[in-house]
Amino acid sequence: MTRLRPSFAKASEGYGGQARLALTGGRILDPASGRDETADLLIENGRIARIAPPGSLGPAPGGQADRTLDCRGKIVAPGFIDLHVHLREPPEAGHDLAALAETIATGAAAAVAGGFTTICAMPNTDPPLDSAERVAYCVARGREAGLAHVLPVGAMTRGRAGREPADLAAMRKAGAAAFSDDGADVADEGVFRKVLERAAKIGAVAICHCEDAALAAGGVLQDGPLALALGLPGIPNEAEESAVERACRLATDTGCRVHIAHVSTAGAVESVRRARSAGAPVTAEATPHHLALTHDALRGRDSVFKVNPPLRCGHDAEAVVEAVRDGTIDALATDHAPHTAAAKAKGLAEAPFGVIGLEAALPIYVHTLVEPGVLSWAQLVERLTVGPARVLGLEAGHLRVGAAADVTVIDPEAPWTIDPERFASRARNCPFAEWPVRGRVKWTIVAGRVVYEDCS
Repeated sequence: MTRLRPSFAKASEGYGGQARLALTGGRILDPASGRDETADLLIENGRIARIAPPGSLGPAPGGQADRTLDCRGKIVAPGFIDLHVHLREPPEAGHDLAALAETIATGAAAAVAGGFTTICAMPNTDPPLDSAERVAYCVARGREAGLAHVLPVGAMTRGRAGREPADLAAMRKAGAAAFSDDGADVADEGVFRKVLERAAKIGAVAICHCEDAALAAGGVLQDGPLALALGLPGIPNEAEESAVERACRLATDTGCRVHIAHVSTAGAVESVRRARSAGAPVTAEATPHHLALTHDALRGRDSVFKVNPPLRCGHDAEAVVEAVRDGTIDALATDHAPHTAAAKAKGLAEAPFGVIGLEAALPIYVHTLVEPGVLSWAQLVERLTVGPARVLGLEAGHLRVGAAADVTVIDPEAPWTIDPERFASRARNCPFAEWPVRGRVKWTIVAGRVVYEDCS
């Protein structure tokens, strides 16, 4: 199948005076309200104006819409929300944006191509997002891109060094949606506690990359026979599990809402499950690669599969899938981590951790969760919308009349082959290249405007 170049348009073009847009005949799937029915949906002035029986809306004159999208055979869902994306801005002083593996603009384009209307930009940039000024820069660049809503995540500590809390309150006022030292755990428990106490005071969530740096130091892949066979240092499961235990305990102690990023081991799943059962304010996410892949992918020493936390054994992957099924893991995120081809070509030992995920996430979730019967389509959409919105306390992730019209239209049966060379992202480090898959985004709508259209 030949895929034509997709169409993008800035959501900012036409703000305040959008044409009336009708989505007709689609399966309206809104887990927040329990709606699952064939209907027409009318968008006007950037908001959902009406949900009506099929055939009720039509093009002008005589109808209620200026433009109509035929959604028969397609799912009309709330726009997806990704809690965990790396966009590599702001750049280091003196460095050109053109040299970055990703920018806010290219990351936002990748997001809407994958059906994500809201993305959270992690702070492990160079320099890090550890001040109000840098958070404001990210907000402004997201608005300038005019595609997905870009929500910056401020750093927990100054310089992400783990030694003293950053000014969370100032960053919150500047637009930080949450706080994290993602890519690193705050090793000093006293500092970590202070961060959580301050985050709780301003009603913010802490997103925790849980990894004991001392246990993981120098590791390349999961500790075990494969690491030994490849002659590379391993990262034990305990590095994640001990840090998850600590984060859950401090969430209870401080009352801070703690979100555990990229859960990857059976032990970490059990810690989250126990904490939630005990009433701790803890949520968690899983990624496409930790659901669909295991450490066996590294047997060929291909650094595209080098991620942190590392790909685990089959038992761990199965435990994460089960946790998504039973709701212990209530959000799905990509951990989209773009790198240049040169960086990833350094070899398994030296290449940076990370894979891109925004544009391949939906079909991989379909392959891993929907097709095997782990989740229904409604449950998958919930994990991509309601769950993430609840983590951040966003008024988003639903299709209620009057709500902002952030909408993703999916063709659930469309077959295609994942080809990173055709991605909107600048990066190509996708672990699912050449996978034959089913299910793709047809249109993405942000604030009532079609910002992405698949032209295949």
